[in-house]
Amino acid sequence: MDISTIILYILALVLLIVSFIKDRKKTKMGIKKGWMAFKKILPILIPLFLIVGIILTVISPDMIKFALGENSGVIGVFIGLIVGSISFMPPFVTYPLGVELLEKGAGYPQVAAFVTTLMAVGIVYFTAETKFFGTKSAILRNGLGFIASLIVALVVWGVM
Repeated sequence: MDISTIILYILALVLLIVSFIKDRKKTKMGIKKGWMAFKKILPILIPLFLIVGIILTVISPDMIKFALGENSGVIGVFIGLIVGSISFMPPFVTYPLGVELLEKGAGYPQVAAFVTTLMAVGIVYFTAETKFFGTKSAILRNGLGFIASLIVALVVWGVM
């Protein structure tokens, strides 16, 4: 457990105590709502983490280093941008996956490209997005998301 997780737990505990002192009934309701949300999201989380774990055991660190490693350069950044654009993953899975990729030898700019396009570009959602917001809006949002992701990757490249 890293320091940010410990701080998060301490903050949650302090806020829980403050809330309990202020209003016990509302605190119990909040805990109940939180538990219900946790129960709702758990069946989604377990298979996603299993899939990510299985994929990371099938894909060797050498393959990750080759495709997304620091030496992959601009091509690795574009691989990250493309794979992130066509992948579907919620943020609570994406960030741990990014850490796993870094630990397996991926480069920071490549992982930044992958993670930011996962969050900002949604090729998988494109059809649904056009139905709700229109084709022009969907193309514009995804295009700007892709460009923003490229800029983020380049900034990370410059900093790291």
